[in-house]
Amino acid sequence: MNYTANMRRTDREKPREFALDVVDRCAYSVLATVNPDGAPYCVPLSLAREGEWLYFHSAHEGHKIDNLRGNNRVCVCCVGDINEAPGEFSIRYESAIVKGVALEITDSKEKIHALKCISVRYTPKIMADFDKEIEKNLHRTGVWKIRIDEITGKGK
Repeated sequence: MNYTANMRRTDREKPREFALDVVDRCAYSVLATVNPDGAPYCVPLSLAREGEWLYFHSAHEGHKIDNLRGNNRVCVCCVGDINEAPGEFSIRYESAIVKGVALEITDSKEKIHALKCISVRYTPKIMADFDKEIEKNLHRTGVWKIRIDEITGKGK
């Protein structure tokens, strides 16, 4: 089957701005990749968005990195607020699905910029120590970016 960005439940489809907001607010995301044998593999990420790019950091090697180097087409799932739906066998939720291409960042200046975006999002209270941390760990930190080729938002 060829699935496109079209959503089955169009009554729950939300605009692009909604989906981007979910990406910006979610506590974490899940990155889906494909193993060399075609099997799916997914892993949680702490990512930050800037414009049409999602940034995440990683080790320089491992299962996720092997998959990205073999096939850099990815899908990222972000889940926003989830709330009880009183009196219903259901929940209120919001989500965004991003499809794109993951690219390894090797330029030091761009890596530092991406890491700063991630750090401002997740550790804003200790940004005074950012430069010291970069000096100590930049060489051992892998950084990747995902171009947002498609994004869909959904909510109930």
